[in-house]
Amino acid sequence: MKITKILWLANFFIVITLSITAFASMYKTPGKDTPVKTSGKGFAVVELFTSEGCSSCPPADELLARLEKESAGKDLFVLAYHVDYFDRLGWKDTFGNPEYSKRQAQYGQWLGLPQIYTPQVIVNGANEFIGSEEASIRNAISTQLGTKASAEVKLQWHQTDQDFKVHYQASGEAKGSKLLIAVVQKAASTQVARGENEGRTLSHVQIVRKLQSEKISAEGIGAVSVSLPKGYNEKDWEIIGLLQNQNTGKLIAATKATQFEQKNNASLHH
Repeated sequence: MKITKILWLANFFIVITLSITAFASMYKTPGKDTPVKTSGKGFAVVELFTSEGCSSCPPADELLARLEKESAGKDLFVLAYHVDYFDRLGWKDTFGNPEYSKRQAQYGQWLGLPQIYTPQVIVNGANEFIGSEEASIRNAISTQLGTKASAEVKLQWHQTDQDFKVHYQASGEAKGSKLLIAVVQKAASTQVARGENEGRTLSHVQIVRKLQSEKISAEGIGAVSVSLPKGYNEKDWEIIGLLQNQNTGKLIAATKATQFEQKNNASLHH
């Protein structure tokens, strides 16, 4: 009788354990092999603050590259900002810019963070993560892609001799926001000769080479001039536009600019 009872209890706990395992597998956190999901309602902007002088940054740069490969067909935008405060450790980042260090510090104020660091990822201006925390970042992306955006921005451009003319149209809850125009180099690599990554060849994607902030007109329609960064060419670069609430830092819309066609897009011409 005692043996029968023990066997029954053992079988009972085995069934419970298997049930819990099966349930957990249905709702496991996305990992390296789990692509981000989208319902088509929202958008996600992944902003990585990184540096060639930071030994912890290459895994975050590699994650950004994977996300960029998966972005086709999704409203998923990835941006890499190279900060300059690691330059003092022996290697001056090829793409470092003090303006991006300031942007990261501003996020620290918006999000109430005790400190900033690299690699750091901000998703839609609302949530921050260590740049290599893949599962958490993918979760945040999926959440944002499934959340309907409160605003919309359209962006078109044409090139002149010395600059771009960028035409925009903002709609929805854009009050209190600014238009950010990011001129992005799609890919590059650097052989690092000194510092924490000495001897390594680092690959980068979606490098922000210029970030311009513009006030949105009362009508939500306008055009601004953006100077061409050094080395720009149409094939290897692109323009991404963001609407950012200046009180909270939250991104409320994002888009990739398309080439301006006046005859078909007169509403954007200003």
